[in-house]
Amino acid sequence: MVPTLIFDLDGTLVDTAPDLLNAANAVLAARGRPAIDPATLHHMVGFGAKSLITQAFAATGGEPSPDDMPALVELFLDHYGAHLADHSRPFAGVAETLDGLKQKGAILGVLTNKPHAMAGPLLDRLSLSPFFTAIYGAGFKSYVKPDPRIFHDVVEASGGAMDHAVMIGDSVTDLHTARAARVPCILMSYGYTPVPAASLGADIVLDRFRALPEALGRLHVSHA
Repeated sequence: MVPTLIFDLDGTLVDTAPDLLNAANAVLAARGRPAIDPATLHHMVGFGAKSLITQAFAATGGEPSPDDMPALVELFLDHYGAHLADHSRPFAGVAETLDGLKQKGAILGVLTNKPHAMAGPLLDRLSLSPFFTAIYGAGFKSYVKPDPRIFHDVVEASGGAMDHAVMIGDSVTDLHTARAARVPCILMSYGYTPVPAASLGADIVLDRFRALPEALGRLHVSHA
């Protein structure tokens, strides 16, 4: 059988925290707020720009007003889009492992709540795009993770099959997506989550991306 492996992006494939931190702090500075540190940011990533901004403001003196939110989101996205891959890098072993999986026949896709207009360009700049037959980000459809429809969509677009699909991520959003779609879930422990991945109830939790092929073997979806 040919496995269909659907990956989250931030905190799973790529350490995007440095550039997200700089964008968040640019927004905070524009409103006279103090900067947040990397440890604080790590718990805020993975739920979209609006959520990240709301959390960053809550951590520095109170949430922004609803009327101010559109301008804050625009400021964040403008800054982040201009510095998309200044400091972001794939996690250790990502490129080599993806290459090995693809060479063995696996179908690979990306499903992220990062804006769709930024997901592809980020993967392009880090030379990861060629591994994937489908890349879906927020805004590409009217629904996002954890809605199971978006998982079904990316599996279909990638040319894969739900019967052999796996969600691979780092957060409770990825776990809920997998459970809603009724597919196995593998979480990476090094990602961005306020709750330790090991406590979320995934089928498998890994400390290293390079351990993924062995984990897939345990799920009996290793390769064709």
